[in-house]
Amino acid sequence: MEKFIQLTKLGAGEFEHFNGSLQKHLIATFEILKNWNAKDYVCDAGLYHAAYGTDGFDDKMISLNQRRAIADIIGSQAEKLVYLYCACDRDYFNDNFTSNLPYRDRFTNKKIQLDDSSIKEFCELTVANELEIAKKSSEFILQYGDELKILFNKMTPYLSKDAKVEIKNILY
Repeated sequence: MEKFIQLTKLGAGEFEHFNGSLQKHLIATFEILKNWNAKDYVCDAGLYHAAYGTDGFDDKMISLNQRRAIADIIGSQAEKLVYLYCACDRDYFNDNFTSNLPYRDRFTNKKIQLDDSSIKEFCELTVANELEIAKKSSEFILQYGDELKILFNKMTPYLSKDAKVEIKNILY
């Protein structure tokens, strides 16, 4: 995958992930979003969704000062979604998820209000990421399945039909 190769050229090394290789996880997340007919830039965000580290995966493949380089590869819309995903304070977000979506940037500690489009894309990416892990690990489902069901239920108004079907198929 050319876009992933470019990420590697920027300095991203091979990292371990819950089910093995992070590279395989990123590509599989991209493919899930593609199968759900997500917009191309959302799929590309899926491929890079851990580039700056996440609240649950602290290893950074790429420094935040390389955001422009990432945007040059995947486009500014995709990069903004990658940043949004990586910067999310997960505990704050998950504990306070409502229609008035509370989002706090863990890098800056700033709270922002997301627009509907950003909420939908963020939720879709979140579900694709978690389900990619869940469908390969019954251990993951045992450990996090109930928590994910609660969160995904709150996200339902923002999710595509395909994401909702996949949630049912994997978690129920």
